Amino acid sequence: DERPPVVLFQDTFMEYNVPSLGRDAVEVLERAGYRVLVPARTCCARPAISKGLLDEAREQARFNVQALHPYAERGLPIVGVEPSCILTLREDYPALLPGDATDRVAAQAQTIDEFLHRLSQEGRLRYPAGAPRREYLLHGHCHQKALVGTGPTLAVLRGIPGASVREIPSGCCGMAGSFGYEKEHYAISMAIGEQRLFPAVRRAAAETVIVADGISCRQQILHGTRRSARHLVEVVAEAMRG
Repeated sequence: DERPPVVLFQDTFMEYNVPSLGRDAVEVLERAGYRVLVPARTCCARPAISKGLLDEAREQARFNVQALHPYAERGLPIVGVEPSCILTLREDYPALLPGDATDRVAAQAQTIDEFLHRLSQEGRLRYPAGAPRREYLLHGHCHQKALVGTGPTLAVLRGIPGASVREIPSGCCGMAGSFGYEKEHYAISMAIGEQRLFPAVRRAAAETVIVADGISCRQQILHGTRRSARHLVEVVAEAMRG
């Protein structure tokens, strides 16, 4: 197989909640000319870190570094679809589990939005002609905005033929991992969503596609507005199919 390899980090949400998103990611990467490798993995450790369970988080990090290091050592990109999961590998692992192997894995880890942006610039994302005009409304994930920004996501969306793209000037959706699911935080969570995110989604036309990379963001949007949001990868896969 002469196709260049890329490693897909199958986060826990992809594995157990939305496997269709993983299939879409593989389809997009293969259409772009890549051979997708899906190595063994465990939880990224973000939930354990969030709850202060650092010993448990360190063991999870150690498993993932051992699994991913052979690929990182070869210089292969390691991409992930859930921003908090893949950015934990990049930003938290070096402090949690210092060492050369960790640093190599962290250096190769990137969001799939960043990777697709580069492929778009290289002309690897190909869409059929005659695409209908479609409006996309983006809500950026907090972790993603803090460490990467929404620039790559917006650029990929704008590269879709017929796309009209706007970004909601929102802060946190209010869910923040498990925060919005907890009874004592529910009212605050919904109030945060009502500041900018929910009203913007409600005002959007029925045919407008709401885009949100974070699974917690998509759940919050669905709960607060009854509108289903989609991951960038789902949008790109659909556009590539025509």
